[in-house]
Amino acid sequence: MPYGRRRIRTAVVGAVLAVAALAGCTGSPAPRTGAAASTGPTPTPTPTPVSPWDDSPASVAAVGDSVTRAFDACSLLADCPEASWATGTDPAVNSLALRLLGPGRVAGNSWNLARSGARVAALPEQMGRAAARRPELVTVMIGANDACRPTPAGMTPVAEFRRSFEASLARLRKDAPKARVYVASVPDLRRLWDTGRANPLVRRVWELGVCGAMLADPEDLGAAAERRRTAVRDRVVAYNEVLAEVCARDERCRYDGGAVFGFRFDESLLSTWDWFHPSREGQARLAELAYRRITEK
Repeated sequence: MPYGRRRIRTAVVGAVLAVAALAGCTGSPAPRTGAAASTGPTPTPTPTPVSPWDDSPASVAAVGDSVTRAFDACSLLADCPEASWATGTDPAVNSLALRLLGPGRVAGNSWNLARSGARVAALPEQMGRAAARRPELVTVMIGANDACRPTPAGMTPVAEFRRSFEASLARLRKDAPKARVYVASVPDLRRLWDTGRANPLVRRVWELGVCGAMLADPEDLGAAAERRRTAVRDRVVAYNEVLAEVCARDERCRYDGGAVFGFRFDESLLSTWDWFHPSREGQARLAELAYRRITEK
């Protein structure tokens, strides 16, 4: 710095110090106002709450029914777990586990514990098996078989559905209290009926006894048939309300918000063996819906 500027700076600093000293000797300092006038301790900032949800789990367990087992996705009347939306290894499906864990970790860090034909009453036992694995994420898809009985009279009562689902989460929390849970909604079976009822081939397959409460006599548009289908859809809506309500009470549980219920499965996404279960392409759409919800911020 040039010598002339240094002299000017020294003079200015000296003048400021002199004025400050004079003010301290000849009078009281001006009162402070506002936040600066406070003499109490500085308040401790409130920490930002840490979300109990983790969108990058290191392991995945799947429970539920034939959809999670990818029944009829690869061959007639057979499970095809490699094509499962939840834990499958088929890259064409790009399952939830593949997306979250990567192909190198799926085999050793994911477990498909679902069972074809299972209803919600079987879910507590499945959850117990899942809890024993200590997974970081558990996927749940259940309820279609509770509604798909031969007639509406055989559908699982809503109160029983609630008790079984509550018992399932309680069973998981006993041995795996920190596991995250993703709960998929029950699909809209009436929309399934509406999608396939005009196709003669689909109707012939359904006549073999596929989800009779909804899909029997698919061409019948009479009042009795419409009441039957409405009763089944209403029961599915009630099941989804139970899933949403029970899940909402658990801070580590996420319901899909009705994404599966609202998704329009067209014929290209259904198995050509039963026109009821998702095809490989349908399984891929379920994986996409789940991944979107699980990684949602």
